[in-house]
Amino acid sequence: MVVIRPHRSTGRASGPLVALLLAGCVDSAAPLLRDPKPVFGPTVRLHGYSLSDGAAAGPEVGTFRWDGTQYQVVGRPTFEIAAFTAVALSSDDMVIQARSSRRQVEGIEYALAHRLVDGAYHLNAIDEADADEATRAQFCAAGGSSSCRVATPEALLAFARATAAKPQRRGSLAIIVGHGR
Repeated sequence: MVVIRPHRSTGRASGPLVALLLAGCVDSAAPLLRDPKPVFGPTVRLHGYSLSDGAAAGPEVGTFRWDGTQYQVVGRPTFEIAAFTAVALSSDDMVIQARSSRRQVEGIEYALAHRLVDGAYHLNAIDEADADEATRAQFCAAGGSSSCRVATPEALLAFARATAAKPQRRGSLAIIVGHGR
C-alpha cells in the first residue's frame, strides 16, 4: 500500500498510483498522520499493479521494514517510494502517507487504500477535485508538487473522506505478498 512509481530505467509506462504525482492531488510539506502503527507487521512485501481500461499492468515490487515511525524501503524496489505509513480512516479504508525517493518530488503525498479482501487494496490519490468548493477554499494552499497543499490532519482527512465517497474506477492495486506479524 504505497505510492508506487516505476524507476525510469525499467522502461515501463506507469506504475500504480502514478496519479499521486499529477496535478489535482493533495500533498503536504511535512507528514500529517499522527501515531502511525506497523499495521502490516515488522516487514511487508508488496506487488503493485496499475489499472487502466479494465486491465492491470505490473507487478512493481518492493519490501519495506518498520523503523518505529514508518515503513522504510529495503533494497531497491522497482517503484520510487522511500517510506510510507498507513492509518485507518474507516473499517475498509486507510490513508496512505508516502515520501517519494525522487528528489524532484517535494513534500508528502497521500492516497486512499480501500480494502477489497484481506491483503488486497484498491489505491487512489487523494484528490482535491473530489471535495466541494468550500472544502477546497478552506484547506488548499498552493505549493509543492500539487495544486492543493494541506497543512493539518483535519484538512487531509476532509479530502480523504471526499475521495472515499466517490466511486473510483482507476488507480492501482496493491497486493501484500509477504509480511511479518
